Amino acid sequence: MLFDTHAHYDAEQFDSDRRQVLDALPGAGVSLALNPGCDLPSSRAAVALAEQYEFLYAAVGYHPENCAPYVPEDLEVLRELAGHPKVAAVGEIGLDYYWEENPPKELQQRVFRDQLALAAELALPVIVHDREAHGDSLAIIREFPSVRGVFHCFSGSAEMARELVKLGWMVSFTGVLTYKNARKAVEAAQAVPLDRVMIETDSPYMAPVPHRGKRNDSRYVGLICEKLAEIKGVSFEECARATMENGRRFFGIGPG
Repeated sequence: MLFDTHAHYDAEQFDSDRRQVLDALPGAGVSLALNPGCDLPSSRAAVALAEQYEFLYAAVGYHPENCAPYVPEDLEVLRELAGHPKVAAVGEIGLDYYWEENPPKELQQRVFRDQLALAAELALPVIVHDREAHGDSLAIIREFPSVRGVFHCFSGSAEMARELVKLGWMVSFTGVLTYKNARKAVEAAQAVPLDRVMIETDSPYMAPVPHRGKRNDSRYVGLICEKLAEIKGVSFEECARATMENGRRFFGIGPG
């Protein structure tokens, strides 16, 4: 059974058939999934969905692309949401310097630090979004040595992946591993020990081959596991078992 550690089922792309997709996951071999928030409304929605499905967990946080409306008082809302028993992490938080129209870097960094401090206070792991911001992301997480986290949809180098492992962090890979031009992601996956890696779809985005370009969902996480198993030179079953154990351990989810 598989654990999709990052899927956005609150996204509007699932408005027409959300219940059908979620109902189908256990029968498709997906025994756990985690839905991160990207702002206050989506964090509330993630918690509400997690309440409805035993296999679904939530994270709460402000995504860097969505942090323009952030005010410090929002931390109180996140703190309250994080107290829910189905909330397993603070996230999706981090830095995104890719789009020019994104909130200013200084604001992104402040919101990132505030949420890392919240995670430290609550003893929760964090889910980090890092796009074109590798140096600053690494520098900021080093300011919070008590916090452990995962760099989701990892896009850094093999060297950066090894550095995260040294810091006690996890690295997570998406369907990008299956793309023809994914040499950098494959090299990073080769560099991370099997006990420090997780898999995710990042649904509804980045569907793996042969579904690239279509809406993604957790039923495709097995294709990512298959590719990771090939890269690591282990069986599909061993990769599924390891990534399930890693995800449970990281998010503090006991055996079902």
